[in-house]
Parts: sequence; C-alpha cells; structure tokens
Amino acid sequence: MHIQRLVQQMMAVAVAALVAVCFQAATAKAMEHGKKKEDKIAILLVTFGTSVEKAQASFTNIEKRVKAAFPGTEVRWAYTSNIIRKKLAKEEGKQIDSPEMALARLMDEGYTKVAVQSLHMIPGAEFHEINANARLFGQMVGGIEQVKVSLPLLISDETMEQALKIITTKVVPKERKAGEAVVFMGHGTHHPTDAMYSALMYKAQQMDANLYVGTVEGHPTFEEIRDMLMAKKIKKAYLIPFMTVAGDHAMNDMAGDEPDSWKSQLAKAGIESVPVMKGLGEVDAIVDMWIAQLKVAMAHL
Repeated sequence: MHIQRLVQQMMAVAVAALVAVCFQAATAKAMEHGKKKEDKIAILLVTFGTSVEKAQASFTNIEKRVKAAFPGTEVRWAYTSNIIRKKLAKEEGKQIDSPEMALARLMDEGYTKVAVQSLHMIPGAEFHEINANARLFGQMVGGIEQVKVSLPLLISDETMEQALKIITTKVVPKERKAGEAVVFMGHGTHHPTDAMYSALMYKAQQMDANLYVGTVEGHPTFEEIRDMLMAKKIKKAYLIPFMTVAGDHAMNDMAGDEPDSWKSQLAKAGIESVPVMKGLGEVDAIVDMWIAQLKVAMAHL
C-alpha cells in the first residue's frame, strides 16, 4: 500500500509538472502571437503566361513600371497556365510558380501583406479562381496577415472607354484611313463576364463605326465580325490583340498563315489584313491602368 501510494504521488507530481510546462509554453506562444510583426509587403503579378520570347516584352515593361510605382516593394510573378509553366520548365529550364505556389513561398518567407494584381483583361473565370484561392492564404493561422486581390483591366464603362481611347491612339497605326477597319482580338471565356466583350464592342462602335471586337473563344465571334466587314464592303482591316501579350493567339489564331487564322479567312473574303503584333502590356498608359487598380489594393493593406 505504501509503495502504491508513493507511485500515485510521483505520478501526480509528474502530471503537475507537465501541465506547468505546457502552460508556460502556451503563455509564451500567446505572448509571441500577441506581438505585432513588422510589415513585410509584396506584390504578386498574376497572368496567364506566355512561352513566346518576343511577347515577354509586355511583362518586362509591366514589371519596370510597377517597381517604379512601388519602390522597395518585392515584386513576384505567377502564371495561371499549367501548360505554359511546364513548357517553360521543360524547354528553357525556367521555373515559374502558380499563384498558389507563389503565395505559399511568400508565406514561408514571412511576408505579412500581399497585393495580388490580376493582369487579365476582364474579371473572368481565371480572376475568380485567383480571388478565391488567394484569400484563403489570408485566413491561415500564422500565415500571411492580409491578402488583397486587385481588379483586372476592364471593370466598368469608364475603364472600357479609357482602354479603347489609349489603344486607338497608341497602337492603331497612324496611316490607317477612315474607311479601313480595326479588329481587336480578345480571348473570350466560358464565364458570364464574356458579355463584357460585347459591351466593349458596343463602346468601340460608338467611338468609331469601323472599330470591332471579336474573340477567340467567346462572343462576339470572329465569324460575326467577318460578316459585318463584308456587309460594309471593307477592303482593309488592322488586326490588334486585345491581350496582355502578343503571344500564341496573336501569332497563330490572328496573324498565322494557316487557313483558319483570322488573317487567312479575311483574305479569303477579299479583305486585306495588317496584323499589329503588340501586346497591351507594352503600352505604358494601359499598364498605368493596372497600376491604378494596384494602388487602391495597396492602400488597403
């Protein structure tokens, strides 16, 4: 009995000691969490991506202007396209993060606040995926304290009008004559916001009856635009990518020599086309529209 009582006393002392140690550790941890971390801020630029070397001029220009607008702030990149990331890794040895991996790295490196800038044209499917996933990083215990997702290029009537004015002034060739058409190539999306391209077309037509907006994978379709050009007996059209980069879509779907390219189909319809291989990321005034959105996001961090 005496030995059993002694063992019980020893066990009680051990449990009490363990509780005390756990309490001290929890108290220390709570005090540590209670301390305000020094802000460590980063900007994450998110785009579909491109494997076309010449198209990288858009990304180079965007990064330069973003760094000038936010000196001393860490700037990172992420591509949403898994295909592009794998292709770059395999063919060029370039490792580009997905948005989720880029945010995980920033979290691991102790960044407390991150502004995620969407470099897309419209708030379509990719933007909403980025928005949903990025916000989760701001909800993790011990993770990034605040994540703010900034809006893409076109979000209102005003931004549509602003972008069209910039492009017609800075990108459309000066030698274009009044009776010649300008056809912008948008990407299009299965998301309901695809309707923004139809709204953009309406805005373009209000500015100039010979400005058109077609899409590769949405509406208005190229066939609709082609038929409109034929009905007006247009003989010449300038083809301009309404995209961040003049990448694969611009090179092949718009300006390629294959029978199904926009250029080839217009030629078949008796319309001469002049491709303008310039991504919108190469246009300073367009980049500044993204930066204006980013400034709003940074002000909320």
